[in-house]
Amino acid sequence: MKKRNLILAVILIGTALGLGSAVYSRLQEETGPERRGGGPRAAPVEVAPITVGPMEWRRTFSGTLEPKAQMVVAPKVSGRIERLAVDIGDTVTRGQVVAELDNAEYVQAVAQADAELAVARANRTEAQSALEIADRELNRVEKLRQKGISSESQFDQAKSDQLARTARLAVARAEVTKAEAFLESARIRQGYTRVAAGWTGGNDRRVVAERLVDEGDTVAANAGLLSIVEIDPITAVVFVTEKDYARLNEGQPVFLATDAYPDEIFQGRIARIAPVFRRATRQARVELTIRNGDRRLKPGMFVQAAVVLERVPDAVIVPFEALTTRNDRTGLFVVDEEEQSVTWREVEIGIRNQDRVQVTGEGLSGRVVVLGQQLVEDGSSITIPDTGSDTALTDREG
Repeated sequence: MKKRNLILAVILIGTALGLGSAVYSRLQEETGPERRGGGPRAAPVEVAPITVGPMEWRRTFSGTLEPKAQMVVAPKVSGRIERLAVDIGDTVTRGQVVAELDNAEYVQAVAQADAELAVARANRTEAQSALEIADRELNRVEKLRQKGISSESQFDQAKSDQLARTARLAVARAEVTKAEAFLESARIRQGYTRVAAGWTGGNDRRVVAERLVDEGDTVAANAGLLSIVEIDPITAVVFVTEKDYARLNEGQPVFLATDAYPDEIFQGRIARIAPVFRRATRQARVELTIRNGDRRLKPGMFVQAAVVLERVPDAVIVPFEALTTRNDRTGLFVVDEEEQSVTWREVEIGIRNQDRVQVTGEGLSGRVVVLGQQLVEDGSSITIPDTGSDTALTDREG
């Protein structure tokens, strides 16, 4: 019986020793057993290359397209519209006649003014003839007076008649000038019945944006007929806050995207920056100019405008995931390819573009750790699984 109990005790002790050994091995694996040579086990990390190249800082603003210029074509006289020469979407050139009004009354006014001018000219001719007769009579009386044949009263009468004829001729000439002015005015008013789209500056070609009347309508003077806009180039209007305002300058390049053409980017530049902020929104108006030769961009479209605020031609670029913090300082771990270890490098962050970031500092070349930074410190040994190497070197001594 004692022998049996002794055998059972030996078996239990052996089992306990085996379990203890297994638990110890497991704990050693979880807490990082020492490698051959006495150093800590190398940390597995993922790395990415440090690159050098151009880097841009862009800000995107929402805005709306507006025509560069807009005008309403209106007649200077009232009348009934006989013809509209253009419609919505038609191209209009500078000075083109776009509408005609009923001109019967204005034609008649020209004819009447022309007749009044003819009467005035006839009166002038009559006055001129009467003056010539009065001049001859005055000369005759003067000669007779010198010979003592005519009296002073006869001379005075002839002189008075000559002066009256001279004044009448002056009045006749003024009436001719007045009649000529009335005729010219009537002709101008008749010309106003042909309504032309005239503007100064900008492009010689514009587009009809809206038709405000129909043929047959009777319109008053200065009543709008058509709305005409200039859309090449076209203007995009965005509003920016104080934070972005200081970085904007006229001439900066911009890149526009629209829902109408989702796979296309349109290029432009900043044309004007408002010198004041709106009190209600604390934002300033910024106008962008975009070439629109094919006229695909239309006023009223919603756009996303990306503005290049800063550009660095030779920036040191790393993945954003490479950045980490140690002792409240931002930096990254640069890989020492020969020693298979990492070195901590403090950096300053510059431009960020999606998942890439510009950094400045010393010793930034080669590759950086992008995954596993929590496992390493300055000088830690590493393994890089994606290189296919399972060999890790110990930390540098000394």
